[in-house]
Amino acid sequence: MVKNYLIVFFFLVSCENEQSPYNPYLPDISFERIINLNLPSYDNLNFTGGSVIIDGLGVCGVILFNFNNDILAWEACDPNHKKRDDCPKLEIDGVQAKCNCVGNIYSLATGQLLNSNTTSNYPLIRYKTERIGNNLRIYN
Repeated sequence: MVKNYLIVFFFLVSCENEQSPYNPYLPDISFERIINLNLPSYDNLNFTGGSVIIDGLGVCGVILFNFNNDILAWEACDPNHKKRDDCPKLEIDGVQAKCNCVGNIYSLATGQLLNSNTTSNYPLIRYKTERIGNNLRIYN
């Protein structure tokens, strides 16, 4: 009997959580937008490694990145800034996102911080995406 409880306990403890670690610098906001991937402004997303920034979503905007035909959505604010007003949003630099204020560089494929110029070490915040035909739903 105790053995069964231990198995259930270890199973529950070992389940992976989809959520990123809590980031005290960025608020958790809800949003949803559907974009038409056939529009010329999203043409870069038709190619692996292509990316675009969409303003008006998330906190500072959303970076969309085509990773082997899976479109990932990342928050465009540097997750390691205590004061968002001191620095504008991240900029796309190839397959990376770069903060021009402190020089933080993030992978658009994984969201991980590639160098550390700050005391905190938070990854990019990832939003959910869902393809529906030629449309892409971006939401949190």
